[in-house]
Parts: sequence; structure tokens; C-alpha cells
Amino acid sequence: MWIVDYSNWKMDSVCSLSRLKRCRARQQPMGEDVRNVIIIGSGPAGYTAGLYTARALLNPLMFAGYMSGGQLMLTSDVENFPGYPQGIGGPEMMVDLRAQAERFGLEVQDRNVGSVDFSSRPFKVETEGEEYFANAIIICTGAEAIWLGVEGEEEQKGRGISTCATCDGAFFRDEEIIVVGGGDSAMEEATFLTRFASKVTLVHRREGFRASKVMYHRAADHPKIEIQTFRQVKKWLSDENGLTGAILEDPRDGSEHEIACTGAFIAIGHKPITQFLGGQLQTDEEGYLIHSELTMTNVPGVFAAGDVVDKRYRQAITAAGQGCAAAIDAERWLEDNAHD
Repeated sequence: MWIVDYSNWKMDSVCSLSRLKRCRARQQPMGEDVRNVIIIGSGPAGYTAGLYTARALLNPLMFAGYMSGGQLMLTSDVENFPGYPQGIGGPEMMVDLRAQAERFGLEVQDRNVGSVDFSSRPFKVETEGEEYFANAIIICTGAEAIWLGVEGEEEQKGRGISTCATCDGAFFRDEEIIVVGGGDSAMEEATFLTRFASKVTLVHRREGFRASKVMYHRAADHPKIEIQTFRQVKKWLSDENGLTGAILEDPRDGSEHEIACTGAFIAIGHKPITQFLGGQLQTDEEGYLIHSELTMTNVPGVFAAGDVVDKRYRQAITAAGQGCAAAIDAERWLEDNAHD
């Protein structure tokens, strides 16, 4: 028998052959240093997962990220989340969700996770040079919209420029708006926005479209939609009241013209926030995590919820539902694997 003790670490060779694989010559954290659950990310999925795991007395730890709250921190008003008859600001909702989860014992640290190691249990999470360990992980890092990055955009995010027509379209009743993009998402956004806007101008930098023919013709044939090709946004225009228009540029010759609008929707795609995972989890061709069983990924004990998985709905309510499911799945998985 031999035991090597490094303060809070130990390596014990007294293992049966059946446990030998998990008793490789590596440092293991002591039991009191291992969390039941670490939640990576916040937003509706993360805070709901935190609420449920805290109420299950799993002593969860959340790394919420530097911009805790996710994409809803950029949404001025949320009117389609049940329970808020007068609507609620996106940031205000995130503050409420966080406070509710913390009331039941969720510990939140506003840090980004740099890397993870899922090769063995307990799983390791690295943040700002410190290492944390947990028997289960719930990933709720979401997906970030791809923005144009042009002049004037940063100042108008959430004040006239959005990436979610379902979330914000109703705020532009009887107004003229722009949709930027050439895929199915752009066509869907433009068509949806005709319910509210007096006119929708769809701007695309090329003549050809990536959108399916069905989606393209649905938009092109709509009387409220005008499609302008060989146009890209060079600059957003605004005044003290918000967005007023854009400078459009022809990429072929650099010629410019101004277009008026009080709202704009960027629909050039989303990218899931998964870089820190280092390719350890299975993803689809766009980088979204894939559920292997219920909300569990291909690594047993690692779960995922919200927009990091969901590229179809991208709604606060569906993200919250997945966060609930992931928390319950994690709790039951921990119970079933308590002695592994």
C-alpha cells in the first residue's frame, strides 16, 4: 500500500482491478473540494439550472461569464415570457432570475471559463488560473449573434438594432425597418416583421441567396418587402432618439446611398460559444452541442441547455425549460452514479 499526499490532493493505489482505470497515476482532489455541479454560463438556461440544482441541495457553482445574463442583456423589453403582463426589461429579468436562484443557494462567480478537462472524473474547470472540480457539468454558454461590426452599431444594440425579430419585432409597429442577410433566417425574419412594420427592406451584399427557394419567394413576393442586392451596411445613422437610417455601399464600385429606418435586424448567423471546450464534446457542423441522451452530451455527466444546443427556437422560455431539464437530468445522473 502506498499513499502520496499533496496537501489537498491524494493518490491511492489500493484499488481493485475493476477500479484500476480510474486510479491512474494522477492527482485527485479531496472530496470536500469537488462540487456536485458546476454550471458554465448564465442566461435563462443557466439561472434556471442553478435554481433547480440549488433547490435539490446540490450546492451548485456557476461561472456566469463577464457579461452574465447572456443575450437578454441586450434586449430592452421582453413581452413574450409568461408571467410578465406588462413586459420586463431583459437585464431586469436576468437580475430577478439570478436573485431567485441565489436565494436557494446558487453560488455565482462572474468569470469566464478558459478551459475544461472532461477526460476523467471529477471534471476540471479552469478559470483565471484557478482550477475547480465537479462530478457533473451543465453547459449554458449560449450562442452569440454575428454582428456586422460597422460604425455606429455598438451604440444602437438593443436601441434599434437587434438580432431577434421574434423578441423585438413588435416594438416597430408601422415603422420602416431593415433586415440584413441572405439565408433562410433573414427571409424568415423579414417575413415575420411584415406583421408589424410598414415596410421591410432586405439588404444583401450579393445577387445570389443562400436561402431556400421557398423561403426566398415567400419574402420576395410579399408586398411589404423590398429586396436590395449588392448592398452592404457601411454605417448606421442615429440621433438622440435612436436609429434613423444607414449608409449602404455597393461592394462592386463603392458607391453609397442613404436609407431611412428606425429599426434594423441582423440575420447573418449565430455562433455557439463552445471554444473553451477544446473539441471534447460532440457538435454538429455549425458547432452546436449535440444531446446524446435527453440533455446529456456524449460525455456522461456533462449536460447542455439553451442556445448552445438549440439553433431553432432561440427563445428565453425554451432556454429556461432546457435548463430545468438539464438540472433534473444531472440530479438523477448523480444519484445513479454516486458510487462510481
